[in-house]
Amino acid sequence: MTDDDLRRTLAAVGETFDLGEYEIEAYVTVLEHGQLTAAEVAERTDIPQPRVYDTVRSLADHGFVEVHESRPMRIVAVDPTEAFDDVRTTLADLVEALERRYTAPSRGTEAASLVKSRPTILRYLEDVITAAEYELLVSLTPDLFSRFEDALAERRAEGVAVDLLLSPAAEVPGADAYDYTDVASSVRARRGVTTPVAAVADGEYSIYTAREAVGSGPAGYGVVFNRSELGSLVSGFLNTVVWGSATTLVERTDDRPSPRRYASLRRCVNDLGDRNGPHHVTVRGRDVETGEPRTVEGRIVDVAGDRSRMTASLTVRTDDGDVAVGGQAAAFEDVEATELVVARDEPPGR
Repeated sequence: MTDDDLRRTLAAVGETFDLGEYEIEAYVTVLEHGQLTAAEVAERTDIPQPRVYDTVRSLADHGFVEVHESRPMRIVAVDPTEAFDDVRTTLADLVEALERRYTAPSRGTEAASLVKSRPTILRYLEDVITAAEYELLVSLTPDLFSRFEDALAERRAEGVAVDLLLSPAAEVPGADAYDYTDVASSVRARRGVTTPVAAVADGEYSIYTAREAVGSGPAGYGVVFNRSELGSLVSGFLNTVVWGSATTLVERTDDRPSPRRYASLRRCVNDLGDRNGPHHVTVRGRDVETGEPRTVEGRIVDVAGDRSRMTASLTVRTDDGDVAVGGQAAAFEDVEATELVVARDEPPGR
């Protein structure tokens, strides 16, 4: 389909559905009865008598009804399957032609994007959820949980470690009323209605918004972060301030096979606290003093942290000595971790 053909097709589709209020009312009324006289259309609708004839002739021009020039004139509905057959074919061709011209926007072209419409925010929420490969942290309202329940279950079935926070707690079913294990590894409920709506995939791709932006009120906005340096801001805030102030509904250790990947050091420390060693780790991150990329490989010899996720650190024994590993914005440790791969008994990847 050439550009000229594409423009003509778009125009034709627009003209086909360019129906006014009277046309729509008359068409639905005739469909419900099969056939009516012009007088009966006027009686059953709010269309003024002088406008009925023009209205039904417009519908006939579109192919939606047939006008029988009898006395009285009768308007007969055309089977919608037949009436819209050409339109459906045209739309299918049109969508195919538009798809060929569509260039999918790249997530990585901008570090941060501001999105302002509810449908766009919901689309990004779904995209972040489905993009998670090994770790997902998500904060939702009960309504949004229902909307994305299947997507969360798919991530869980694919082996993604899912931390789910729901609020307000008063509207959240308890663990005895709903089996959360199919959709999440850990679940918490938070009392406040001011709890943000957010999702973080693998510690780097994230969206953050206020719940008003996804409700029925005035349009709000959300912020999408595409790079780990900024996505970690959302992850750090959710892991410490938000997650730590919520009530536990389900708390499960990570049941993924070894080796396991983590974007959150706090989640890693949480899991290691429930398991006996030895554990080996490959840490990718940044040197705390220089800011340069740094990779650390070795055996974990010390784990520090608590289940509130407020503090967490590892000590890794390497060939060059012990290295202290911290999480986002680490200051006292040697390395700020952005990704960890942990394996039992032997180094990961060997």
